[in-house]
Amino acid sequence: MILVTGGTGFIGSHTSVELLREGFEVLIADNLSNSYADVIDRIEEITGKRPFFERTDLSNSEETDLLFEKYPKIEAIIHFAASKAVGESVEKPLLYYKNNLNSLMNILENMKRHSVKNLVFSSSCTVYGEPDELPVHERSPIKIANSPYGNTKQISEEIIQDVAKVSSEINFISLRYFNPIGAHPSALIGELPLGIPNNLIPYITQTGYGLREALKVFGDDYNTPDGSAIRDYIDVVDLSRAHIISIKRLLNHKNKANFEIFNLGTGTGSSVFEVIRTFEKVCGQKINFKVVGRREGDIEKVWADTRYANEELGWKAEKTLGQSLKTAWDWENYYRKNLEKK
Repeated sequence: MILVTGGTGFIGSHTSVELLREGFEVLIADNLSNSYADVIDRIEEITGKRPFFERTDLSNSEETDLLFEKYPKIEAIIHFAASKAVGESVEKPLLYYKNNLNSLMNILENMKRHSVKNLVFSSSCTVYGEPDELPVHERSPIKIANSPYGNTKQISEEIIQDVAKVSSEINFISLRYFNPIGAHPSALIGELPLGIPNNLIPYITQTGYGLREALKVFGDDYNTPDGSAIRDYIDVVDLSRAHIISIKRLLNHKNKANFEIFNLGTGTGSSVFEVIRTFEKVCGQKINFKVVGRREGDIEKVWADTRYANEELGWKAEKTLGQSLKTAWDWENYYRKNLEKK
């Protein structure tokens, strides 16, 4: 059994689909703070298999203890559960430290207590801050975090590293994501933020659908070719596949150390204006936007050096930016027309 924390969320739900398709038994634990329980039904619709589900707040030690006691057959954990919006973390730092760090520590304590020996951690390229050199590789220096969210990822990796040093029997892989986008090709699951989106793509799709008057572009005065910030956008299904490979690597004892780190991206950066133009071309939908001031916590440009993940994991991103934007748009339309009123 694989425990997927935050499994009704964006990346967690897609990874749960891939796990079920690979024949794994899946237990999803989520407090539904930024997702909906009916995602479980749609995971089942896609795969024909229903994951176990527990509504659990992993930042609460008692609830976490009860989860592990109820499910003694957990072999490995993929830990997604975390608050993840950069801008919100600047406004609510204590919320982010409490949720993101306590949940990890509660899980690590229960791993020791229940002899669970494998964990894949959902990390982020935010640990690199504003990089000195591009592309960013796994040996790039860790910078002072630009946001409390980024700092929680740095601290979490430090906690894992310290535990790994004294617990050689437990194995960890930290996957540093760049910018996940897109949706499942079935259009049954996708990114669905509660309230006003903090991420670019759902803001674009909601604007295209008419839910938002205009997309806010946070700054057009960066030192980039068109002035807008540059990110490495990776398709969520490609990203999910990397988690399956990582879990198999740990379960089959193919890891070369008990704490490994991999960058997950496409190796290519795209600016905000490039993303808008690509969306308009691929989806045939004009996007109204307005440029506003820079957002605190944002960095100028970042994209991944993916060679280590490509060679060591045997994984590579396959979807193009246009393909990912099209699936995100299909999901937006399907949700608004079929699921929103349920």
